[in-house]
Amino acid sequence: MSLGRGIILLVSTVALLLPSIDAGHAAPARKVAKVRLKPSPAPAKCEAPKFRIVVDVGHTPDSYGALSARNDPEFGFNFRLARLITAKLKSEGFAATRLLVTDGKARPSLFKRVSAANDGRADLFLSVHHDSVPDKLLDTWEFDGAKSYFSDRFSGHSLFVSERNPHFTTSLKLARLIGRRLKEQGLHYASQYTLPVMGRYRRQLLDKDVGVYRYDGLVVLSQTRSAAVLLEAGSIINRDEEMEMNSAERQELIAGAVAAAVGEFCERR
Repeated sequence: MSLGRGIILLVSTVALLLPSIDAGHAAPARKVAKVRLKPSPAPAKCEAPKFRIVVDVGHTPDSYGALSARNDPEFGFNFRLARLITAKLKSEGFAATRLLVTDGKARPSLFKRVSAANDGRADLFLSVHHDSVPDKLLDTWEFDGAKSYFSDRFSGHSLFVSERNPHFTTSLKLARLIGRRLKEQGLHYASQYTLPVMGRYRRQLLDKDVGVYRYDGLVVLSQTRSAAVLLEAGSIINRDEEMEMNSAERQELIAGAVAAAVGEFCERR
């Protein structure tokens, strides 16, 4: 999640290898006391080979999101995990899955990816991110001779959906399935979003068992015309969890959990 510092970095040009479409976070929504479940439009039948899934790489090389505790841009973490999730889904028979990356500044890229998903008639939109914390919660340390920032106070993944999405109920079902699969793998969700210390990033917790939050103000969730979920896969501002998120083992575990959840989601359609 793009909460942190603005530091100018030269970022990998790996995004140029793929079609464009990116994710980022829009302005926070107003706090709402109660969730009103609106009936979703009738969901399309899920035939795995034809089911159009968009796996969105959060942020862009130009607007790379958060910086990790060791000064690595979030975009790189997002790209590696999203690419693996895409491969896992394809291996499970979801042949129409697309990995989408975009370039440019943050806000224009939000609308690029929404347009691409909607124009491509996506059946499912999953945006992949890695988490940070508000600036006021950061501590300083030195890494490789440079001043760096970290927060070891919080860790874990989280899932976000928007009530403004026309398929809100379906989005919530999918988010719960992903959260449950991650929990079964022994992972825990980030509970800090319910705390006053999060300020404008405080969110309503919709599922306290598996960590699904409501975030209406996100463009990529509210303006896509398919079911849409944003996954914060883990905290890269936490020094220990950053190392775990960089490991092939953790990436495989998360990608496998997401693919299993999507498979279950499809079977229930």
